[in-house]
Amino acid sequence: MLARTLSVRRVAVRDMVSRPTMNDADSAAAVPRPRRLTEVFTLREFRALWSAEVVSILGDQLARVAFSVLVYERTSSAALSAAVYALTFLPALLGGALLGWVADRYPRRRVMIGSHLTRAALVMPMAWPGLPLPVLCALIVVLVLAGSPHSAAQGALLPEILRGDLLERGYAVRQVTGQLAQVAGFATGGALLALLSPHAALVMNAVTFVLSAAVLAYGVAPRPAPAPAAGAVRSWSGDIAAGAHTVFADPSRRTLAVVVWLAGTYIAPEGVAAPYAAQLGAGPVAVGLLLAAIPAGSVVGAIVFTRWVPQRTRERWMLPLAVAAGVPLMVSALAPSVAAITVLWALSGAAVAAALIQAQAGFVRRTPAEARGRATGLAAAGLIGAQGLGLLAAGLLAEWSSPAVAVAVTAAVASAGLAAVAMSRPARAL
Repeated sequence: MLARTLSVRRVAVRDMVSRPTMNDADSAAAVPRPRRLTEVFTLREFRALWSAEVVSILGDQLARVAFSVLVYERTSSAALSAAVYALTFLPALLGGALLGWVADRYPRRRVMIGSHLTRAALVMPMAWPGLPLPVLCALIVVLVLAGSPHSAAQGALLPEILRGDLLERGYAVRQVTGQLAQVAGFATGGALLALLSPHAALVMNAVTFVLSAAVLAYGVAPRPAPAPAAGAVRSWSGDIAAGAHTVFADPSRRTLAVVVWLAGTYIAPEGVAAPYAAQLGAGPVAVGLLLAAIPAGSVVGAIVFTRWVPQRTRERWMLPLAVAAGVPLMVSALAPSVAAITVLWALSGAAVAAALIQAQAGFVRRTPAEARGRATGLAAAGLIGAQGLGLLAAGLLAEWSSPAVAVAVTAAVASAGLAAVAMSRPARAL
């Protein structure tokens, strides 16, 4: 249901966690066309959201490493270890679609805090060494599902905090630092597990959830729950149906959601990076370079596109960039070296990041506040599903032909689909 570095101004810890007033959200409107990505950090509420997210991502990555190590130590099964790792992602596909309504029915700050505390409570039993493996797997599924309302609430709250083109800058900062946090979480997770047991690492993950909840409690202003639309009758199934209607009934929202989903399949090369390197006669270093190429390119694209390109130009170039992002991947099938392929994949990552940031910002701007949680939850679930399908398709094609052909074909399909979307009437009206 979207690895790398950005310099931000230092913010005093006391300011970051001090309780804001509702005027903080409005103050974004007073910022006169910010020229730097870091302008978003002048808003206390964004600092709190960002800090809580980074801490949570670090803990999540640590937990993923711990789960994999723990299961492998107990079973000596690589397949089971991989399956448990997959459980940390797959339930989000259902959670975004089925639980996004929570962010529209209850105060979003309360939803985010409650989600963090619930996950902290779920992680603690996992640290028990005698916990049966089936129970561990069940808790992981519930843990990931419990994060879906948080993601929906956060996505729905951002447009209320970041006004104007601060929204795109906020997405860019979150993308860059989120990817950095993921890489740092994996790296530090491996190092910590050399010193600590997986059970101790899981306790640390629970602590990160509590810390994130505390930052949100003191850094984000309370707001009432969104008022329901006139005549709306709230029920679980009705909320899910309303979320689907919000996304698909409006041509502009439907078009932007499809753009996000199709562009999400451009990560397919990451699924065949290892066999691609082997095809070239290269080793583990090449695998690492190929895996880092698209994320590194996305960092550059996010910074350049939101820092130096005016908003109207970004809107105009969103679809052309989304279509063009497939071209370097198709050309990479003819590239003779790892270095050339790495550069081409990075170019694709830069174009994808630029298009995705603008599409996501446009989607939430066009979504009514009272339905934003359901809509963003469904859109996020669709993105996760699309990425999974892209990775699966690339793997199957690589088995049938070669990794180079798999990358070229999946990119061509995505690019053709996006070109068709770009020529549609709703896309021309964006």
